[in-house]
Amino acid sequence: MHSLRFRLAAMYTLLALALVTLVGAVMTVQLLRDLDGQFQARLDERADRLAEGINTPSAGLGQTQVAPAGSYSMVIDEKGQVLVATAGLRDYEKAPFPFPGLTEVRLDNQPFKATTRKLKSGGFVWVALSEDVLIEARKSAMRVLTLAVIGTPLLTLLLAWLAGQRALRGLGQAAMLAGRIDASSSVAALPLPRRQDEVYELLSAINLLLSRIETQQAREKQLLGQIVHELGAPLTVLRASLAQATAQSASAASNPDVRRAALVADELTFTTQDLMQLARGQLELKLAYHYIPARQLRDRLDRLVAGTEFSGDWGTFVLCDPDRLTQALRNLLANGRRAAGKAGRVELRLSETPEAVRFIARDSGTGLPPELGERIFDPFVSGSGSSGLGLSVSRQIARMHGGDLTGGNWRSENGDLGGAEFILTLPGLEIGDDMGEETELGDTGPTLSPTPPVLTGPVVAKKVTS
Repeated sequence: MHSLRFRLAAMYTLLALALVTLVGAVMTVQLLRDLDGQFQARLDERADRLAEGINTPSAGLGQTQVAPAGSYSMVIDEKGQVLVATAGLRDYEKAPFPFPGLTEVRLDNQPFKATTRKLKSGGFVWVALSEDVLIEARKSAMRVLTLAVIGTPLLTLLLAWLAGQRALRGLGQAAMLAGRIDASSSVAALPLPRRQDEVYELLSAINLLLSRIETQQAREKQLLGQIVHELGAPLTVLRASLAQATAQSASAASNPDVRRAALVADELTFTTQDLMQLARGQLELKLAYHYIPARQLRDRLDRLVAGTEFSGDWGTFVLCDPDRLTQALRNLLANGRRAAGKAGRVELRLSETPEAVRFIARDSGTGLPPELGERIFDPFVSGSGSSGLGLSVSRQIARMHGGDLTGGNWRSENGDLGGAEFILTLPGLEIGDDMGEETELGDTGPTLSPTPPVLTGPVVAKKVTS
């Protein structure tokens, strides 16, 4: 029903139906009129010949009047008495005329059409012809019209469907080619058909649009490169200055504000390196896996997003890339703090099962806009006025670890709608007695099972203690 080919075929079928019905009805009406006229002419001719033979007996000398099949006639005098009647009507002879003023009568249960002609003697002659042939002709005309009204649209629908398949083949190929376009890579022009028809014009317009998109992408890539360069240089100087101040002054090294500034500078430098790829959804990075206590992540996040409430079992160990996972969780908490405000509540709860490790970030803000849905994870889509990169980056990092990131709005125990809730899930890690061939955790630490999660980069698995 949603196919353009079907809609075109249906439209042509309806047009054919209307056209056939209109033309067929006009032709049938005209045909029936002609048949009626021919029948009436035949009846009049029979009556005229019979009246002429009676009025002028000498004109009919040597001729035999033979009544055609399905024909009856009677001669009536001036008093209305039947003088003579043909076979089949002899019972009416010497009796009053039974059909005065009637042009259609039934004889032997068959319909007849009748007419009269006056005689010179003062009477008249009455002639009737059977309408069987006329009725059969009418039925035949209606059958032909009905067959045309039913058969023509069906045939038109079939032919239009087949013709549409051929005519729209180029459009279907154009749609298939356009569907294969990958905006994240170089956009190639679509091949143009030989015939310069509407499909040719459509593909030409698409190619023009693709050219504009590629030009715009090049400009955006150049702009992002400039932004990364402009941010990278000051951050490098800032990191060096903080490191030098920490090395030269013991008070600076112990100052929590200095340590926090250094950590933030490191995180910003780390982010700018991947801003280009993350903005395009092309995260081609290697993970350096570490087996660390979860409280190390908590301590880093606590310094990055002040006022975060932590719950759950943070004494467990997590196999991850600490820098990347910190970056993903920091984005979630920063969005929550932005939505909840300084006086609002932002919580990060850690939940571990043999199958998965879940980080659940909640805030007391207004929640996610329902109209965005999964688009909230697309680059540059934001429901809180931010750049729209954080959630996209966090989901990509989670999936690089073999997990995922989902989002929605949470409800309290009494059913009230709370703010946003994001759940970052990592694969669970089985701890056993066997040592993997390529994964070492140290002499005193626990050992991983021989089948660790699927990793996307080189593994550096270490047990790190605080």
